[in-house]
Formats: sequence, C-alpha cells, structure tokens
Amino acid sequence: MKMPYVLVDAFAAEPLTGNPCAVFFDADSLDRRQMQALALEMNLSESAFVQRSSVADFKARYFTPAEEIPLAGHPTIATTWALIDSGRVPSDATTVSLELIEGPINVAIGRQAGGLPQITMAQRRPKFLAVHESRKVMPLFGLTEHDLLPDCPIQTVSTGTPQLMVPLRDHDALRRASVDAAAYTAYRNASDFFSPHLFCLRGFTELGDTSARHFGVPPDTTEDPFTGSATGGMAAYLWRYGLIDKPIFVAEQGHWMGRPGVGKAEVIGDREAIASVRVGGTAVTIIRGVCEI
Repeated sequence: MKMPYVLVDAFAAEPLTGNPCAVFFDADSLDRRQMQALALEMNLSESAFVQRSSVADFKARYFTPAEEIPLAGHPTIATTWALIDSGRVPSDATTVSLELIEGPINVAIGRQAGGLPQITMAQRRPKFLAVHESRKVMPLFGLTEHDLLPDCPIQTVSTGTPQLMVPLRDHDALRRASVDAAAYTAYRNASDFFSPHLFCLRGFTELGDTSARHFGVPPDTTEDPFTGSATGGMAAYLWRYGLIDKPIFVAEQGHWMGRPGVGKAEVIGDREAIASVRVGGTAVTIIRGVCEI
C-alpha cells in the first residue's frame, strides 16, 4: 500500500524550527497497530493520520511513539496546514473541522498578506484537576521548592489532554530542569496527567511573554520543541491565577533546543469562568513523500 505523507514544522515561520510532525493522508485502511508502528518509526513528538469523517471535514488521529492521545496542538496546526498545502482544503478556506477522539473541533485559518496563514485551534473548556505536593514533584526535575514561582500551585490542567503545570521562578530554574526518568515514570503512572509543562514568565526573546519546556521519557521524545495542548493549559493556568494582565500573549518554547517555536494564546472568559482557550501559529512543509507498508 502506498500512502502520501508530509513532514511539517508547526509553530514555525521557517523550515527546521518549531515542532516537526509527520502527517499521513488517506490513512483509512490503517489499524491502530499500524499507526502506532509508523509513529514509532517516525520517532517524533507526534504523528497524525488523516481519515474520512461523517461528522467533520476530516478525521485526525494523533500518536506519540508510545500511545494515541486525544488532543494535541502541534499536530492540529500541522495537519490543517498539510491539508491546505496539499489542496485538500481550499486555499481560501477560513475554517476546517477535524474529528478527534473526543469529538469535532473547529480550526480557524487566518490570512496574512504575503505571509503564511495563522492557524488557530479552539481547545476544550479547561479543567483544573489535582494539586500536587511540591516536595514530591520538584525533585523529579532536579529542582527544589525554592525554584517554584512563589505562592503558585503545581496543578494538572486539561484543555483536552491533562498536563502537569509547574510554574518556575525564572529562566535559571527552567534551564537547570532535567528528568529523573525512573522516579518521574513512577509518579506519572500513579497520577492524573499525561506529561509535564515547566514554564516561567518572560520569553526567550523580547517578543515572548512566557518560556517553557515540556518533557517526556522514552519511547516518547525526551523534550518537545513546542507543545500546543500544554500551551493552552498554561494559558488557562496563568489567567486563572492572575499571573498575566491580558488574556492574549505570545508563548515561546524550544529555543534552547535549537528549534525555536512561537505560538499565540488567548483565553476566553473570566478568570473564574474560562470558556475555552485558543492556541495558534504558522507552519511550513519541509518533506513530501510516499510511505509504502
């Protein structure tokens, strides 16, 4: 079977930046095992598989090298761009709907004169879940309680995928963070989150408002260049706890990895009654090919 695919850099304005995602088209005949095997073969943070849908324009399934996940930001941006770039979505379209595991989502396509389209996904209403003990969490990342942003909880937040929000004091703490794989895996297996998002106020560059790092353990990638779903959870966290003055800001991630990624986040609703979160960015195609399995 021959199946077309593209490699897309999401949350990127130029090739070889942001977060790469493999997008496989016409994947209706693949079963879960085959999609998981291809995601492991690509060995990226996520790979996306586009199928037909009866309830949306397309169905999309997202896999890390280890498992299928219900929602993710950078595969959504990558998939939408790949559909536009391949002509499967009209070049003048302003929206596209994608059927995910938990139901359809709408993705907005904004036009910029002479530039790449700004692709923005609306994430789910945030759920603020378990609060975690700092004395247990911080050593998992080689840090101490002093490295935390004062008076802020470590909490699981989900806008579709539950992520552990760890607010840090400054860039120094963020740079020093590393994962104790064995201890972290044991803690994660007994907890309520998919992966951890460590962040601080102030961007890597003058354009950014936040900086972040997002970790995993093998067979997933050990660090993610830009994490759209966790950026949504972070936005909800920052807004709810009064850490940002305005509900729209620029998030930066991946700069220390040599893969700078930039996204725009927007929180919809009052601090105590957040309705949804939007996360958007641009994307570029860097490889086009045919998969034969």
